[in-house]
Amino acid sequence: MRFKLTRCVRYILGSIATFFVLASAVVAGPPLICHPFDIGNAKSLPWISHDWNLTGAENYDTHDLSGDALAILNSSQVPLLHMETLRRATLYARKDPAAAKQLLLQLVARAKSAEASSSPDAFALFDAAYLTEAYKQWLGERNENPANGLDGLPWIKHAMRLHPNDPQMAFAAALITLRGPEADHREYAQLATAGAKNDELLKRNLASHFLGEQSQTMSEMILKNNATKAARQ
Repeated sequence: MRFKLTRCVRYILGSIATFFVLASAVVAGPPLICHPFDIGNAKSLPWISHDWNLTGAENYDTHDLSGDALAILNSSQVPLLHMETLRRATLYARKDPAAAKQLLLQLVARAKSAEASSSPDAFALFDAAYLTEAYKQWLGERNENPANGLDGLPWIKHAMRLHPNDPQMAFAAALITLRGPEADHREYAQLATAGAKNDELLKRNLASHFLGEQSQTMSEMILKNNATKAARQ
């Protein structure tokens, strides 16, 4: 019997050769997409699947994607809720290029406005960074990817400077920087894991397995670079 490979598994097989030669962490699938984040009882975009994939039974109207996502993002300062909302938005965006572009344009505009402000909103920068990198991981280099030519790294670094002691935001930053820069990734990973001691929601997320019970935990994933470097010394 021939099994159809999922998007995440195809990513694994297509990337094995690259991962063997990289000094960065070995990641089995797009880390911003393939793993659903635990947000407790918080409200995000509607979702009927228990994992990373659309089931095909969704009746969510993606014409509402930008407005719905922004309403959720603007009403919360919980980074994990922002991460899960933008993860779901990215998956919905794959089937509606117009909605994908509209959402990203709005988040980029918010980020640029924040950068020009004397009191910048860290979450405006955070959201633009996360969605940009999520689109790049999931939509790839396709012509219709509105994130082509954008770089979320400067925005996530700026957000972290504004929220230097936010372990949930550091968790997102550690995922974004899994392949570098190494020094930034190490700092964010350490901040996230240390901060989880006083953050039950983050603790649950770090203890969860990336893709099934046999896979590494999220904590192991973001600390892998540190462990690899220490083993070489």
